[in-house]
Order: sequence, then structure tokens, then C-alpha cells
Amino acid sequence: MQDAATVLDVIGKRGARGLPVERLYRQLFNPQLFLMAYGKLYSNRGAMTPGVTGETVDGMSLAKIGAIIGALRAERYRWQPVKRVYIEKKNSSKKRPLGLPTWSDKLVAEVVRLLLEAYYEPQFSDRSHGFRPGRGCHTALSEVADVWKGTHWFIEGDISDCFGSLDHEVMLATLAEKIHDGRFLQLVSRMLKAGYLEDWTWHATLSGSAQGGIASPVLSNVYLDRLDQWIEQRLLPEYNLGRRRRPNPGYKTVEYAGTGRNCAGSACAAASCPARTPPTRTTGGCDMSAMPTTGCWDSQAPGARQRKSRRR
Repeated sequence: MQDAATVLDVIGKRGARGLPVERLYRQLFNPQLFLMAYGKLYSNRGAMTPGVTGETVDGMSLAKIGAIIGALRAERYRWQPVKRVYIEKKNSSKKRPLGLPTWSDKLVAEVVRLLLEAYYEPQFSDRSHGFRPGRGCHTALSEVADVWKGTHWFIEGDISDCFGSLDHEVMLATLAEKIHDGRFLQLVSRMLKAGYLEDWTWHATLSGSAQGGIASPVLSNVYLDRLDQWIEQRLLPEYNLGRRRRPNPGYKTVEYAGTGRNCAGSACAAASCPARTPPTRTTGGCDMSAMPTTGCWDSQAPGARQRKSRRR
């Protein structure tokens, strides 16, 4: 088996090139990835928090990793429903639902997260800072202070119940665009639809991903990457660029060839070139505020052409 860092590096390079990834499910048979996942989870305080089965990190062994890999290889691994508890929300009287998975599910979900993060991280927007390695609130504030100088408008919003509102079909369809592996997608689908236990009563999860789930943050980033792309490719170009360049007040003097008449400001000095008259070939006139290159068309001088003022 290849080293875990080598596997993730190869997957990341395919993601950086925008290439689809295949046979991703086979990487779940690599014990090195599970050891890496264990190294990231065992020190967390939640590692000793039991789920619905009472299983925790205590008693972890290579034999347990082998049993999990054997179940995955035979495609008979089944996610347990999460145990739902409620915690206080900061600065609010409402409570936030929190899902507590079993230890084995945490371990498998961490491997899934490592694979998804390695592939999608190079493709995410540089303006995205949530739930990403080496990024967070401080990097977002630093970008605002260093880059957003001269910004005239911005949009502030809050996605209500983000994790709990993810549409499963849209989520799986988004993953299927780049991940061409039916077994891996089926594993993610079963994780999303495992349900939850509240007061020892099972409830189906018709939408969303468990808040407190290991893979929920990266799945939400994959889901919301569509929003980032739409804002960067459609919204920003539409509202940051005008239809024409703003006229410079220093170049509002226009001269006419063959007529000896001048236009200054927004009114014509000559009586035969009235101000605020639409510039057409049949009626002489000029409208300095409506023309990107100021000038007049004079119907009294056949063959006369528009003459642009030179910038000095």
C-alpha cells in the first residue's frame, strides 16, 4: 500500500488540473489513511464521547481498522444513526442540534473527508475561508483589510441551517460530476441518510448532513462552491464594470473639421449646433454626456466626418 501522504498528493494534483477522479473507493482499503485519520481524531475531546453504541476511541487497535476495511471491501459497512443532543447557541435563546456519531463512523468519515479535501481543496475559490486548512476568520479579515481597499459595495448574508438544509440529490449530483466512482458515492449517500436517534427514537434525515459530523464541513464547501462560482463569474462582472468608460471632464472640448465651430462643455457655441440634440446624420447636434467620444455630426457639411479631440 502507498503512503497516505503520497495518495493524497496524487489526488490533489488531479483536482488542481480539473481532472475527474476514479476508483476512489479503493483508497478506503489503505490502512495508512486510517492511521492518519486516527492521528487527527484521537486527541479531540469528542473522541471519548459515545454515540448510540457506546463505542469510543478507548480500545482502538489495528485489528479494529482491519475489521472496518474488511467490511468496506465487502461493501457491507453500514453507518449507525447519530445520537442527537442539543447545545446552547451563543448570544441566542435557541438551541443547536448536534449529532454524535460512533467512533467507527468517525474514523471512516475522517478518511472520506481526507480524500474529498485533497481533491476539492485546489478547486475552491481563493475568497472562501470557512472550514478550510490554514484558513479561517482571521485570514478572511486580513484579506478584507489588505485587498478590499476602495470597495463600494458588498453583500452580507447568513445561510440559515446550512448543514441541515443540504439537498441530498443535489449534493450527490455535484459529487458525481467529478467523482466517477459509484461505490464511493453510495457510501456518501448512506452516510447522509443514516438518520438520527432522539430520545431513542429513530428519525430519517431527508435533507442535510449531521451537524457534528466529521465530513459535514467539506461536503458543505463542495455544495456552496457553486455559489462562489456564480458570484465570481456572473455577479461581480455584471456589477463591477459599467457599459462605458466615465468621461473625463478635461477632454470635453470638441473641434469640427471644415466648420470652424467648437463645442465646449455640454452646450454648442454655434447656433447651428444646438445643445442636447441627439447626434444623428440628419440633424446637427451633440450630447457630451451620452457619447463616450465627444463630437458632433453636421448635416450642413456634406462628407464631413467626426473628429475626435486628441488627448495631450
